[in-house]
Amino acid sequence: MRIGITCYPTYGGSGVVATELGIELAALGHEIHFISYSQPFRLNGRDDGIFYHEVPVSSYPLFEFPPYDLALASRMAEVAEFYALDLLHVHYAIPHSVSALLARQMLAARGRRLPFVTTLHGTDITLVGLDRSYLPITRYAIQESDGVTAISNYLREKTFADFNVTRPIETITNFVNCDVYMPLKDEAQKEKECVRRHFAAPDEPILMHLSNFRPVKRVSDAVKVFALVARELPAQLVLVGDGPDRSSAEWLAHDLGIHSRVHFLGKQDRVNELLALADLFLMPSEMESFGLAALEAMACKVPSIATRVGGVPELIDDGVTGLLFPVGEVEAMAAGALGLLNDPARLNAMRESARKTAQKRFCANLVVPRYVRFYEQVLGGQGKHTSG
Repeated sequence: MRIGITCYPTYGGSGVVATELGIELAALGHEIHFISYSQPFRLNGRDDGIFYHEVPVSSYPLFEFPPYDLALASRMAEVAEFYALDLLHVHYAIPHSVSALLARQMLAARGRRLPFVTTLHGTDITLVGLDRSYLPITRYAIQESDGVTAISNYLREKTFADFNVTRPIETITNFVNCDVYMPLKDEAQKEKECVRRHFAAPDEPILMHLSNFRPVKRVSDAVKVFALVARELPAQLVLVGDGPDRSSAEWLAHDLGIHSRVHFLGKQDRVNELLALADLFLMPSEMESFGLAALEAMACKVPSIATRVGGVPELIDDGVTGLLFPVGEVEAMAAGALGLLNDPARLNAMRESARKTAQKRFCANLVVPRYVRFYEQVLGGQGKHTSG
């Protein structure tokens, strides 16, 4: 198949999943065309079968806000026609599904069929889409998609409830490449110890957080949890990513007197190598429709201290592959983390369970074929009749 993929190319779960999906599909022999305003950050430009098409946006002075959605629709139609795409797969409903709908209508007027699949990722439904100024168009674009998927049952049911959508929605979870996200092999232990020394002494556990540092991720809670852990244990906190809440997290670490034990690494490309260094992963989010970062950690044998919100319980089995707590309960999270760090046998058992769960349920080789089958249903004209 020739598939066009559109996503937000910057840091964030939807862009990561869309890019990894394109890479996996190309590895299976499909031809993938990314269409966006910049190249997705996880593409290295050397993948066979993957092409990138930039969307030029007019800076005409009349436009106070450049009409990216219209430029995107035009580029989608253009790429689809020039490269004979079979379908479009858009990630994050606003504005991508609306642009895909316009592209489909443009090509239909010329007698060419271009179906599109919309994947709902989270805040496009739980936050942006529910804004009254976007709700009607979000609902319409979802309803008019040739196929719709959601990354968790939670998000699927919330879409039905909040948008009164009547068309089927298929749950296809996020995934991880278990050959990339994995614990370091025995022969790499010396290398691991060498890298680990950049952050911690051999007897110091490493807690880690990875996100885009938006308010919904509650990065300050990760710092607070670590501060409580650090009172009892010599430990280090590694924070990976960047965003609007980084400065406040830095000041909080300073005010709590732990700034020398907190490492802000900013955006990193090879997060799999960093996650493999951690003993525990912190995900104290206000909301997560799935929790991709926690899955990446699980695949690296790192259990999570996380919040019981959204789709997280569909990923993390409380007490088996991680520990779940109410939002904001930093003292309970810290106690849970200390309980694991002070009980190596329990922590190791949880590490093994985390890796096994990732392998059995969320590896790319299990999930990506589900997308391929879904595309085939859509191309066969059955997308709107697929059972959810």
